[in-house]
Amino acid sequence: MHRFFPYTLLFIVVTLLQTFLFDNLSISVYFNPLIYIVFLLLLPLDTPSIGLLGAGLLLGLTMDYTMGAAGVNIIATLPVAFLRPWIVDLFVNRDEIREGGIPSTSRMGTRKFIEYLIVTTLLHHVIFFSFEALSWNHVSQTVLRIIVSTVVTIGFSWLIARFFTAKLPVRV
Repeated sequence: MHRFFPYTLLFIVVTLLQTFLFDNLSISVYFNPLIYIVFLLLLPLDTPSIGLLGAGLLLGLTMDYTMGAAGVNIIATLPVAFLRPWIVDLFVNRDEIREGGIPSTSRMGTRKFIEYLIVTTLLHHVIFFSFEALSWNHVSQTVLRIIVSTVVTIGFSWLIARFFTAKLPVRV
């Protein structure tokens, strides 16, 4: 319960940033950072699966409502929430997961944390942009959108994660 307020604040900040800043950037059609996914990535390692799925559903529903999308955010966030325990297993030892804590560079190491960000963000973006395109006619453009948006999203997610975990002890 002691983590409820920081995560509620993170949810609100990330959804507001996505809605009012990143959705309104008109730099290029390929530049579409979806930074709201960082909320799921920074949930504690010992979060139960049902909690991850509930958070993924709430996040996807909120983003669909604010973006005016027809369920594409829910379709993209639920697989990430469902597969997150297995993805975390790839980068963190079982003993560390049982102890809990927040995924961060101090907890996982810089290289493993970046790999964790890459895998989960790439999974989300492949699903999101594939369902958004719903066509094989422009596969090269969709792949380019996935790559560019993933790189940009990882950069912003890294900054948000560093800011969110800056004052937290390693074992929180």
